[in-house]
Amino acid sequence: MSKIPKSIHGDTCIGQILFGFLVAFLFYGQTNGQSYQFKDCYTELRNDTLRIGNSKIERGFLWNNGDLAATFITNRENDQKWHLIGDNRASSFPSESKQIGGGTFKTTWIESTSIFPEHLRAEVTVGYGQLFLKKVFRIYPYTPAIACDFYVKGIAEGDWTTAQTAIDGMSGVEKKMLKQLEKESPFPVLDKLTFDHGHWKFELVDFKDVTDINNTLVDKTSFFAFTRPLLLKGNLLFAKDLSNGEQLFMVKEAPLSDKQLHYPGYDFYSKSNEIQAIGLGLASSDIKKEEWTRAYSVVLGVATTDELSKLTALRTYQKNLRIIDPDRDEMIMMNTWGDRGQDGKLNEDFALRELEAAAKMGISHFQLDDGWQKGLSKNSKDPTGKLWSQWDAESWRPHPERFPNGLEPILKKAEKLGVRLALWFHPSDANSYENWEQDAEILLSIHKNYNITNFKIDGIELPDKEAEINLRKLFDKVLEETKGKVVFNLDATAGRRAGYHYMQEYGNVFLENRYTDWVNYYPHWTLRNAWMLARYVPIEGFQLEFLNKWRNIEKYGEKNSFAPYNLPFDYQFAITMMGQPLAWFEGSNLPEGAFSIAQTVKEYKKHMHDMHSGTILPIGEEPSGRSWTGFQSIGKNNTGYFLVFRENTENQNATIDTWLPKGKNITIANILGQGQDFKTTTGTNGSIEFELPKKNSYGLYKYKWE
Repeated sequence: MSKIPKSIHGDTCIGQILFGFLVAFLFYGQTNGQSYQFKDCYTELRNDTLRIGNSKIERGFLWNNGDLAATFITNRENDQKWHLIGDNRASSFPSESKQIGGGTFKTTWIESTSIFPEHLRAEVTVGYGQLFLKKVFRIYPYTPAIACDFYVKGIAEGDWTTAQTAIDGMSGVEKKMLKQLEKESPFPVLDKLTFDHGHWKFELVDFKDVTDINNTLVDKTSFFAFTRPLLLKGNLLFAKDLSNGEQLFMVKEAPLSDKQLHYPGYDFYSKSNEIQAIGLGLASSDIKKEEWTRAYSVVLGVATTDELSKLTALRTYQKNLRIIDPDRDEMIMMNTWGDRGQDGKLNEDFALRELEAAAKMGISHFQLDDGWQKGLSKNSKDPTGKLWSQWDAESWRPHPERFPNGLEPILKKAEKLGVRLALWFHPSDANSYENWEQDAEILLSIHKNYNITNFKIDGIELPDKEAEINLRKLFDKVLEETKGKVVFNLDATAGRRAGYHYMQEYGNVFLENRYTDWVNYYPHWTLRNAWMLARYVPIEGFQLEFLNKWRNIEKYGEKNSFAPYNLPFDYQFAITMMGQPLAWFEGSNLPEGAFSIAQTVKEYKKHMHDMHSGTILPIGEEPSGRSWTGFQSIGKNNTGYFLVFRENTENQNATIDTWLPKGKNITIANILGQGQDFKTTTGTNGSIEFELPKKNSYGLYKYKWE
C-alpha cells in the first residue's frame, strides 16, 4: 500500500485525504512492456506507445520520453477510431527550450470515498528545460470520457501572456494575431488533435454566471471547420465528424470564459483538420520552482451519432465529479434574504419562528444568512456593519445582542422539528486568502460545536492563482477533517468565481438572487435558466429559487400576466424540482394559504433523489411564459420522470418530443400537479401528447416503457 499522494482535484486531493486507499505502479521512462488494469480501466506503456482507457473510450499517445503526442482516439462501444496525424504533442508551451524529456509514468487506482467515485489515475511527468509538467489523467469506469489535470513547476521561459487578444470584433491587432496563429499558438496548449480530414461541425457553448446582472446563462453557436483559424470562446465544445456523424466533446474545466485567469480570449482553436484546447490559467510568474501549481483541466469524450448519446456521455462524466449522497446533498432550503429584510429581523425569536414555518412547509434546511455573526458585514442594515474582505475568529461568534443565548436554542428547536440549520460564511479574501487556514479552523469549530454541515460561501473573488490555491486549501481542509460531511453552497451571483465547470466537487451552486422588491423575479425566467443549463450541466446540483408571491403585488401592475402573484404557489415550487429547491423568503411572513403546498413538498421528497439520480435534460419549448416545456430525468431500467409545464397558453394539449425511442409502449403515472395517469406509444422523436387542464399548471410523472 503506497502513501497517499498529492491531489488530483486540488492541491490536496479530498478523496485521497478522506478515505482513499490506492495501489500504485511506477515506471520511469520504461517502454519495454508495462500494463495495469483494474476493474474497467487500464493503462499500457509498450514499444513507445501509451494507451489509456476503459470499456467506453481509449486514447493512444506516442510516449516520446514523456512529451506525449496523441495518435488515436477510439469509441470502444462501436469501434469508431480516429487516427491522428502530424505533430500532435498533447501539450506544449511557448518555450524555446530543446531539452525535452526525462519522462516518468505512474498508474494509481483510487478507491471511492464519500465524495469521489473509484477511478484510475495515470500520471505523466516531463521536463522542458527548467520547466516541468505533470499530467494526471482521470479514467472512470464505464465513462466515455477521460479528464486530464495539469500541474507545472520550475522556471518558465518568456512571458506567456504578452500576446493576449480578444475575439470580439476584428481589430487590426486581432488580424495580426490570426496571422500568428496560422503559424503557431502563442499560448500553452492543453490538448491538440489533428485529424486526417477537415470536415467537422462544431457546437460551442459559452456560459454566464454573475447572475445579478445576467439573465441568459447559455449561448450556443455552431461553426464549420475552416481553412483559417477559428477562435472559439466557451467551456464546452462538441465536434461532429461530418464524414460519418460520430462525435467528440471537449470540456475546459476552468471558470467561465470571461472569469479565467490570464485568458487568451478563446478556449478552443480550430483550423482545417486541427482542434486545440488553449489556456492553462497560469502566467509564467505564477509558477513555483519546487512546488507543483495546478492549472486548468481538459476532458475529451466520445459519442455516437445521435444527440442523446452526446449529452448522456457528457453527463456520465459530470456525475463522476461528486457522489450525491441523499442524506448529505439533497435539500430543500429556506433562506430569509429573499424578502429583502436582510439582517434587520435576524434574532433568536425570529429564527425560532422561521423554524416553525419551515417545518410546517416540509423544508429540510433553514439557513441563517449574513447577520447571524458578531462581525457585521457591509451588507448589514446596521450602519456599524463594515466587514467584507477581512474577518477574524471573533467575527464568527453568534451576534451577542441578536443571539444572547448563542445558537443552542435554535439548534435545539431545529432538531426537535427535524430541520437542519445552515449558515452563511464569507472567507477572508484579503491578500489572496492568505488567512485560509484560520478560516478553515473557524468552520471546523462551528461544525464541531454546532454540527453545522451546510455553509453558503459568499463574496468569493479569484483574481489570481494564489487566491484559487488558497481557497481550495480552505475547502479541502474542512472536508478532510469532517470526513466529507460538509456541503458548500457556492454563490454564483457576482464576482470572479468558479462558475459551472470548476470546483464542482465541493457542493452545490447557489445560482440566483431574485427579488419581487426589484421586479426581477418572474417564475418563467427561473424556469428558462434552469431549462437552458440542464442541457449541459447537472441541474440537480443547482439551488433554484421560489419566492413569496404575495409580496410587492403592486410593483408588478394589475395587467402583468407573468407576475408571480398570478401563478399558483405549488407551480412556482415545481419549477425548482429538478434542482435543489430554495425557499427564498421569510416563512413567518407567508399567508396561511401558502402552507397548503406542504403535502406537495412531502410527496416530492419521496422522489427527489431518484429523480436527481437520472440524467436530467430539457424537453419541450424554451420557457417563455407562454410555452409547453419541461424536463425529463432518464433513469435506469427503462424508467424515469417527466416534469411538464403548461405556461400561460391557450393550448390544453401539446405533443412534446422526449428522449425516449420511437414506438415504445409507455405507462405514465402522475405524482404531483394537475396531470393524469395514461398509457401511450411514443411517436417520432419519442413524442408524447400531454394534457394539462389549466394555464400555469404542471405535472410531475413517473414513467416506465417497454
